[in-house]
Amino acid sequence: MEVFCHMKITKVDAIQIEDKPADQPGWRPIVCRVYTDTGLYGDGEAAIAYGVGSTAAYGMIQDLAKLIIGMNPLDTEVIWEKLYKSTFWAQNGGPIVFAGISALDIALWDIKGKYFNVPVYQLLGGKMRDKLRCYASQLQFGWGERKTPAYQIEDYVANAKKAVSEGYDAIKIDFFTFDPKGYRYSSEETTRVLDPYHVHVVIDRLAAVREAVGPDVDIIMENHSYIDAQVAVQLGEQAKKYNILFFEEPTTPNPKMNKFVCDKLNIPIAQGERIYSRWGYAPYFEDGSIQLIQPDIGNCGGLTEAKKICDLAHIYDVGVQAHVCASPLSTAVALQLEAAIPNFTIHEHHVYNRYDYNKKLCKYDYQPVDGYITVPDLPGIGNELTDYCFTNGKVTTIE
Repeated sequence: MEVFCHMKITKVDAIQIEDKPADQPGWRPIVCRVYTDTGLYGDGEAAIAYGVGSTAAYGMIQDLAKLIIGMNPLDTEVIWEKLYKSTFWAQNGGPIVFAGISALDIALWDIKGKYFNVPVYQLLGGKMRDKLRCYASQLQFGWGERKTPAYQIEDYVANAKKAVSEGYDAIKIDFFTFDPKGYRYSSEETTRVLDPYHVHVVIDRLAAVREAVGPDVDIIMENHSYIDAQVAVQLGEQAKKYNILFFEEPTTPNPKMNKFVCDKLNIPIAQGERIYSRWGYAPYFEDGSIQLIQPDIGNCGGLTEAKKICDLAHIYDVGVQAHVCASPLSTAVALQLEAAIPNFTIHEHHVYNRYDYNKKLCKYDYQPVDGYITVPDLPGIGNELTDYCFTNGKVTTIE
């Protein structure tokens, strides 16, 4: 085995996937590949594949890559601290700078696993479980191979029944994304205290799904922070009788607003896909306003930071479900972390993982069987980019 200090990072490819799916024109995964002078390489992802910000994340990877050329890829703590402390904007930073750090950090852990010829979970302390319980995520978009928005109550019932028929005993739905008339709600309609019509839209859908799947299937009520704290309390009070497992992103990720909702409702709160770094999570742990954290490894600071966040959560008896909504690279990384931590609760299997335009980005396609997913045992993170990413993406090389 060669001496550690002899391995160096030689170049980094930042990749912006250019192929835009017809039913998801805003879907643009941002990935990277880090190369070394030994021939080993690692792949990572900035999990800003949807919403606004992918172009910025693509540029951020390029900016940060310049700082790690020539460094030892095994020095993940050294590199993380350099990217955090020497870039000015990373301290107390938001999703873009942390997505850039995350992408590079994930790639470095991939290299580290390949160097030692072990899965990343082994480097994180060992595998505590072989299979992870999953939930079928975001059924308001359907549960098939393409996006099919759910407008009518029967759509929600059909999607829930389909997931349960595949062996899932837990599902997640945002009941307040689409109006029954066939359009997507605006923030004007989802914030402030709701009128009776809109309350019934949400609660009637929840009630129908609960009746359809029975008492032994867990339901996570998703909100994407589209509602505010007042609406969260209003809907949460009505939702209690349907025994939801978690009330997810019930308000803007702000400690005081989250605490307000938590104090008013006796429902477990899930939050975290828009909370970045251990410093961002600390207030929620200290005030007890989150029962399940959902850090996205691709934008919270990478594996180096996500493991620290999960360890802090464990101190406060807070469970973990990594947020996963990007390419199959992010799925593989989440599985590595969730296999190794004691406070793992459940794994998110997003409906986007069923779409061909996402599957073709990576070599391996990890799908649950009977509601459980197997942890990859390949060296590194357990997945890698396909040639498609390089031939159908905008590639910028930093060396």
